[in-house]
Amino acid sequence: MAQLPPYQPKQLSLGPLESEILEIIWDRGTVSVKDVHDRILTDPDRELAYASVTTVLRRLTNKGWLQCYKEGRVFYWQTLVSREQAQAIKAYHQLHNFLAISNPDVVASFADSLDTGSLEQLKAITSRLDIIRRQREKK
Repeated sequence: MAQLPPYQPKQLSLGPLESEILEIIWDRGTVSVKDVHDRILTDPDRELAYASVTTVLRRLTNKGWLQCYKEGRVFYWQTLVSREQAQAIKAYHQLHNFLAISNPDVVASFADSLDTGSLEQLKAITSRLDIIRRQREKK
């Protein structure tokens, strides 16, 4: 299970192309604009301007998802959080927003609608939380 990282992107919302490019970078590690552009164009049904890739990479950098550095004349991008950390961050914020409803009836109705598998997952989560809290208390 990925821990909630100390660093979190400034803006979590991503558009479809931003998400796709982020996935490419997670798969490849460090990329240039050409790397991303070439990867997207492996699909013969896709058209995407080189400048559009550059724009999206800059947006992801401004949102806090990527860092950029230059080697020679080429700019390279890499992620600031792993795929697993991103999933943990998004899940945390979704759960926090759900619980912020502050209506116990809504939360109870949701919990009541869970199937057996989901209830088992909740029990496993509760057990894991107990272990984490006990370990924290020992420190």
